[in-house]
Amino acid sequence: MKLFDLQGKTALVTGAAGGLGQGIAIGLAEAGADVALVTNRSPLDETVRAVEGLGRKTLAMTANLSDEAALPGVVGQTLDAFGRIDILVNNAGIIRRTPAADHAASDWHDVLDLNLNSVFFLCQLVGREMIKQGGGKIINIASMLSFQGGINVPGYAASKHAVAGITKALANEWASKGVNVNAIAPGYMVTDNTSQLRADENRSRQIMERIPQGRWGTPEDLQGAAVFLASKASDYVNGHILCVDGGWMVR
Repeated sequence: MKLFDLQGKTALVTGAAGGLGQGIAIGLAEAGADVALVTNRSPLDETVRAVEGLGRKTLAMTANLSDEAALPGVVGQTLDAFGRIDILVNNAGIIRRTPAADHAASDWHDVLDLNLNSVFFLCQLVGREMIKQGGGKIINIASMLSFQGGINVPGYAASKHAVAGITKALANEWASKGVNVNAIAPGYMVTDNTSQLRADENRSRQIMERIPQGRWGTPEDLQGAAVFLASKASDYVNGHILCVDGGWMVR
């Protein structure tokens, strides 16, 4: 369908070596987009092969997104390679699980630097380009913990609440400029971030019992939502936090 066609578009996806970022990158490529891929350390080879196997162009970059000074280079390389950025997906993130009373300051700062600061500054850098070019789509990856407090993850919960707030704030400023800013809030997904939860038989069972759909989500489950928010189909959607959670939030 033309509303969902991303032919001729360029997407920049962070945290694209695996998990949700890889799934989203492949979904955007299937819809027609070329994709610039960013990772911190993990190799991007698998994602590059998948995207190029769909006939799309890629740019693979390694950067420490926690370092604000590295971000202009990521944006600049993407613009040099493709000439424009039509879609930004802020997916990169980490989680540190420690009770709040024992939560190390270093863990707090590490989580906030990547999950929050890099999101805002990449939105700012790419948003400026989108405003110049007359439009674009920004998709931030939020969380169920954009709405809830969680257990033993105070830094992560704070960062994901803030991602929801940034999404709404930027939508207020940029919707009139043709830039749609929205977020996806994944439910409990099969990724490295949830490996500890899935390894805990009791906790995993409790989570499954609350999910109406009766299963953990997969990266592929985010592809439709990402293509929707990246395409013309969402042109009148602004500041929305779209839950893709198997029904978790309505339970």
